[in-house]
Amino acid sequence: MQRRIGRLRIFSSVGAMALASAALAQTPAGLMPPGGATPIKIDVHEGTSMSVSISPDGQRLAVDLQGSLWIIPAKGGQAVRITDYFNDARQPVWSPDGKKLAFFSYREGNYDLYTIDPDGSNMQHVTNGLADDREPAWSPDGKMLAFSSDRPGNGPAGYNIWTIDLTTGKLQQLTADSNEDRLPSWSPDGTEIAFSSQRGSATGLYAVTVSGGRERTLKDGAGTFSAPSWSSGGQLAYLSSTPASSHLEVDGKLVSGSENVFPFRVSWLPKSTDYVYVSDGRIHYRSGKRTRVVPFAASLEVTRPNYARAKRDWDSTAPRKALGILKPTLSPDGKSIAFIALGDLYVVPVTGGVPQNLTKDHALDADPSWSPDGSKIAYTSDKGGGLIQLWVRDVKTGAARQLTDIDTQPLGAAWSPDGKRIAFIDVDGRWGVAGLALVDVDSGKITRLQGSLPQPGEPSWSPDGKYVAITLSKLMSRSFREGTNQVYVVPTDGKGQPAWYEPDPNVSIDTRGGGGPAWSPDGTKMAGIYEGLLKVWPVAADGKPLGPPRSYTNEISHYPTWSGDSKTILYQNADKLKTVDVETGTIREVPLDLTYTLAKPSGRMVIHTSALIDSVRDETQRDKDIVIDGNRIVEIRAHDPALHAGAKVIDGTGLTAIPGLIEHHSHSQKDFGAAGHRVWLAYGITTVRDPGNQVYSGVEDREAQEAGVRIGPRMYENGPLLEWQRVFYKMGVAVAGPAHLERELERARLLKYDVLKSYVRMPDIYQRRIVEAAHEMGVPVTGHEIFPAAFSGVDATEHTGATSRRGYSPKQGPLGRSYEDVVKLFGVSQRTLTPTLFGSLTPYLAKHPEFIADPRVKLYPKWAQETVTGTDPMAAAIGPTLKGSLALVKDAYDAGALITAGTDTLIATNLHSEIAAYVDAGLTPFQALQTATVNSAKSLNLDAGTLEAGKLADIVLVEGDPRQDISATFKVRKVIINGVAYDEAELLKAPKD
Repeated sequence: MQRRIGRLRIFSSVGAMALASAALAQTPAGLMPPGGATPIKIDVHEGTSMSVSISPDGQRLAVDLQGSLWIIPAKGGQAVRITDYFNDARQPVWSPDGKKLAFFSYREGNYDLYTIDPDGSNMQHVTNGLADDREPAWSPDGKMLAFSSDRPGNGPAGYNIWTIDLTTGKLQQLTADSNEDRLPSWSPDGTEIAFSSQRGSATGLYAVTVSGGRERTLKDGAGTFSAPSWSSGGQLAYLSSTPASSHLEVDGKLVSGSENVFPFRVSWLPKSTDYVYVSDGRIHYRSGKRTRVVPFAASLEVTRPNYARAKRDWDSTAPRKALGILKPTLSPDGKSIAFIALGDLYVVPVTGGVPQNLTKDHALDADPSWSPDGSKIAYTSDKGGGLIQLWVRDVKTGAARQLTDIDTQPLGAAWSPDGKRIAFIDVDGRWGVAGLALVDVDSGKITRLQGSLPQPGEPSWSPDGKYVAITLSKLMSRSFREGTNQVYVVPTDGKGQPAWYEPDPNVSIDTRGGGGPAWSPDGTKMAGIYEGLLKVWPVAADGKPLGPPRSYTNEISHYPTWSGDSKTILYQNADKLKTVDVETGTIREVPLDLTYTLAKPSGRMVIHTSALIDSVRDETQRDKDIVIDGNRIVEIRAHDPALHAGAKVIDGTGLTAIPGLIEHHSHSQKDFGAAGHRVWLAYGITTVRDPGNQVYSGVEDREAQEAGVRIGPRMYENGPLLEWQRVFYKMGVAVAGPAHLERELERARLLKYDVLKSYVRMPDIYQRRIVEAAHEMGVPVTGHEIFPAAFSGVDATEHTGATSRRGYSPKQGPLGRSYEDVVKLFGVSQRTLTPTLFGSLTPYLAKHPEFIADPRVKLYPKWAQETVTGTDPMAAAIGPTLKGSLALVKDAYDAGALITAGTDTLIATNLHSEIAAYVDAGLTPFQALQTATVNSAKSLNLDAGTLEAGKLADIVLVEGDPRQDISATFKVRKVIINGVAYDEAELLKAPKD
């Protein structure tokens, strides 16, 4: 393994070295899709989120179509690709002498600047490091590049304008503020650099002198102004945008009319007023008042993955090993382990064996913590019948008392060393936003130490009780939400200021969902997970690191907890529990004997329904009996009362039977409690696909449902989102390098994840490795990307838009509009697209205001209810792009994509508005219903999604006919999941144990 100082450049094997070497070629030769899939060529004539630069002689254009660089004759013609598919190369600009192009690329896991000859040869790395360097611009003399960067320098964190001398490599920082200075452009005389900058609530244009750093304002006021570009004659072109428009202006005058202009700097022809830019997916050449479109054709390649799919077993009742072991916590005396599994709280000796179930109920239990004397366990539960609260259980007597009664959701309990207080994370909003609080164990009084924090990790106390440590994501800038997981220490007296500590400044703690830090009881050390490994580092009394983290394992590790004498650490190793002696390094496995069996009903059931839509044929059948044996449909036939003898009969008179709905993109979270699973059923959702969760949390949800402990839909689960070095979500893991990635993939195999998700900052070349490993497991890969994902064999794409490491989406241009390249990539690859139309709920409820007061909403926490009963903030932010997203849904569907209905929310109401939005997009109601039934079942390789003999008995009875009015899916009256029937009223109440 080799490492270059300040830059992660690791090759973990000869094979990885060969991949990286071959990827430098101009074509993908040697980097064929995994599994031997045959690439399919497609020709495109439009590009989404594409930029353009004209050569100084006016003869050639350089564009960055779908992450590769291409050269096109200035008059139009065939585009020639000069980089391979795996660079994520963006925004090329010609050198003043026309001999080179500069661009930025994500090839190695950070955005760096590169240069390349126009024939694709001589690609040179210009900048490197852990920072992202973007948006290069050549100085008029060709000796320097200006660029934006989040590299640390003078001033606060954020993007600033820098220059680099191409001969000496000398860097110069020109701005030093927190205003997110971006998209630089040189003045004709080379003395100033224009840039866009966020000042307050507005984005304007400013200029800074190269010598002296003096700033002046070029353009500000109402609206957003960005992407400035000076002509050689001093004209200033820039983008002027609002939520509903994206226009090009030159010296204050609108020049683009109604065009949808892409958010990049125009490229001026030297010593001319002519320039090129991209709008509406096409290249435009403007000379004076005349504009012409430059036609082009570019060839891309896609594949259709072909591999043996794994299939979940919904029939066998043989014992199954429990893999979803949550938060195993070592007792202070080091003799016992408390953990959550199969919905309940368990305790097992540290020597292993069959664990003891302490709770045995249908409540959702989470996050156990031993009292310092080992006599009690604090944990989160909704056993009181309402929202989750903190409970304290006496280990000897089994007596449990509710400690909190709050309308937010407490998780991550941690006892203070003196046993008088418990620290916890107080979830109080969308996306896991949470505060940090203390509760007095005797009085129940709550003290809030920190307000809303972005998805913090669990608290850990200093031994003197003066501090609590958590993990938070330390941002690099405001332009992008990803940062590195670092230690955040908060004084418990409420007076001192919190402090950031970075035990390893160049590496992120893996995840805030179980990666530590865990403060040793003697206060001298902290334990955490870096690079997938258990590491320990010395600390001062206030948590300040006194030395670097040192590895104690060479295998994937998770969730460290200490014994009371600070000599032993318990940790999880994929599907095993282990302890390590901190003094000797001796590792021992804790053999855990915990199994469960599939809850499968027996006997015969007949459902008589007045109407039936099987999701196979576009027709409404009348007066049918659905015959069920155990958990499968055995027959559907004309109503015959004779069939009812000896069977349990469900009377669906006046109702329509449809297949159980499948929520194809949600994230199950413990803060919604068991009610969150029941309410899915109450809305007719019998299967949920969760493409991202904490390492063991989704697996526990899956197994608790299979075992019949948690009443709810079938759960198809992933583990953490696979990020690269930086991370946003608590459910993400910051993969440090190729070796760490291999450890994550092995854990995914052992925990039997149903899907893997390559997330926003995963480099394309390692996304390819994820595909290879996942398909060997028989499971699909998904992500936000469209290309080269469609070439590499990534099975699915989440969201029509959503976040991107580029700051703009390769799937959508401004106003959410997509163009021919995106539509063909979806259609020809026949890949799965789950649109998640954020903002669709508001117009849906406007059409159906009676749905707002629906009683099922009351099962959610208050803040979640308000997204339905109040104003959904997502609608205001994303609403202007909804029209473009709807167009993509229809275009991709018509082109051959598999559209599956998912919401990326936990609020089941949204699935109904999502399906209805597809009708607004142009699908028929029957086609829209299929997106949440047969299409999603196909994606999951699940024997459901249609009402046919042999299929699993997942059935919903609704009022009305969804083929005539898609809103009828909302009117659920009865639900059958795996052959077990529930009335809506049953699901609105906590079950009695």
